[in-house]
Amino acid sequence: MASADSDSAQVITVVVADDQTTVREGLTTVLSLLPDIEVVGEARDGAAVIDIVERVHPQVVLMDLRMPGVDGVAATKAITADHPDTAVLVLTTYADDESIAGALRAGARGYLTKDAGRREIAAAVRAVASGHSTFAAEVGNRIVSALSNPALSNPAPPPVSGLSARELDVLTLMAKGLNNSEIAERLFVGVSTVKSHINSIFAKLQVRDRAQAIAHAHGLGIG
Repeated sequence: MASADSDSAQVITVVVADDQTTVREGLTTVLSLLPDIEVVGEARDGAAVIDIVERVHPQVVLMDLRMPGVDGVAATKAITADHPDTAVLVLTTYADDESIAGALRAGARGYLTKDAGRREIAAAVRAVASGHSTFAAEVGNRIVSALSNPALSNPAPPPVSGLSARELDVLTLMAKGLNNSEIAERLFVGVSTVKSHINSIFAKLQVRDRAQAIAHAHGLGIG
């Protein structure tokens, strides 16, 4: 059975970055069962994964995009700039155009969604470690569509005070009256991630609290 999962005797070193403990530990367990892959670190946010890469120099980082503080796109950009020999393989819930474009511009070498199976993840790790690019089928289709559509290739900047698309999503749901737990459930992220986005929204809108942010949103016709 082991030989079916491994096509190389060389051990590939991997760091797993995901803010959800269950997901992170599950990925580590799955990858550690493979004879040609060794997990050499785990991180729950972008700052931590940058630090781990600096210390252990892995061949591959399995990177979530939505993490508190420094997100996966910013971490990917830092890692690929400072450690070009480390390949970043995105593994995320999201397969929207903005997420894909952000990750690829930051230097990610592969992009999978979290419905990928064990064999698909293992094959992708091996591919990016060997210098190849690899994408989930739906991601590849979106890339082809974007390349053939200039409007998608060059999306307009977010329209509200420099908010990212995800921050705008959070603000919209806040304006609709959802609490942090409800927003997290709607966006398939952790509550800590929602709190991080809200703090960023407060700073960018120059408001002190949730009520002021919601009032600002309503003034812009959001919600």
